[in-house]
Amino acid sequence: MALSFARNPFILGLFVVFSFLLEIKCAVASSVIVKGIRWWANEGYTRVVVDLNREVSYKVGFLKKDPVAGRPARFYVDLRPARLLPKIPRAFYIEGEICRRVRVGQFDRRTVRVVLEVREFKDYEVFLLHSPFRLVIDLYGDRISPKKGITLVIDPGHGGRDPGAIGPTGLKEKDVVLRIGKLLRQKAKKRLGWRVVMTRQDDRYLPLEERTAIANAKKGDLFISIHCNASRNRRQRGVETYFLSFTTDREALRLAARENGVPPSKIDALQLILYDLMLRAKVEDSERLAYSVQRNLISRLKKRWRVRDLGVKRAPFVVLIGAKMPSILAEVSFISNRYEERRLRDPRYLDAISEGILRGLEAYARQYLLKPTLTEASLR
Repeated sequence: MALSFARNPFILGLFVVFSFLLEIKCAVASSVIVKGIRWWANEGYTRVVVDLNREVSYKVGFLKKDPVAGRPARFYVDLRPARLLPKIPRAFYIEGEICRRVRVGQFDRRTVRVVLEVREFKDYEVFLLHSPFRLVIDLYGDRISPKKGITLVIDPGHGGRDPGAIGPTGLKEKDVVLRIGKLLRQKAKKRLGWRVVMTRQDDRYLPLEERTAIANAKKGDLFISIHCNASRNRRQRGVETYFLSFTTDREALRLAARENGVPPSKIDALQLILYDLMLRAKVEDSERLAYSVQRNLISRLKKRWRVRDLGVKRAPFVVLIGAKMPSILAEVSFISNRYEERRLRDPRYLDAISEGILRGLEAYARQYLLKPTLTEASLR
């Protein structure tokens, strides 16, 4: 006689256990993997980056301080469906002004919770980036800086294992922009007395989000990322300057995809991420800065060379996302063009580029960052 499945406790128990294990296996298989946690912080800013293997849904929450239980205020992000790799440390001590400690754990079978134990913060931003996938958490304190003078953050693009674009005779973008960045630093410090921070001073690789984090952590007043352009059309030449914004320009989107290190098909998703961030970004200030730098850069270069002015454009560059100061990306020449590649080997051309950028930065700073004297104000 066949045993009744519903009336046999042993078989019913096995079925329940099997179903539970199968559910766990399916959940694990479909979950996003949290691969690592990185962070940067200073007295008024904290950035935490959660490295993932693919896109994930997330929810942001805040828990008030509980003096009775001895628990600090907590800002948290739940990732679902997600699971945590066993090798990842469960706590990171930051001891910054905003955040004391970051904790991460498997909140339930399908949820990973990232907790930032906070003291006090004024604002926050949370957003996803692709290729590679990562979740960025930014916490901001008091944005009024007590420091005196202007801080310029220079970001020579690419570096290390990422050479950037390579010219017809082998010249690498990463080497050219580092030389320009060092020249610009020297001029800005010596002639203007500015404090200058470089995201990299040698041939090393930096993730794009780390470059912005450095600019925010150092309380930069101006941020410029320096690059060489490249095109499949080897006859393409010229100089152009970008600021962060939406665009439908196919060439601008192609360039953004290359500089972001993502396939062109992923750029639309990045523009959607910008939708929320644009409300708090310094778009108008960045646009003014871009025009000032482009105008002075072209003016300086045209004194000796024939240069095509490609103008000021907008595009979704990851390196500019989250920057809390006027920020631009300058494409100083096409390294893919053999004539412009030759120029980029010429120290005089590189010096002229740095001079043009400096004059553009100085002109913007005098008009918008430095308090004008009575005489200057009366002339406007």
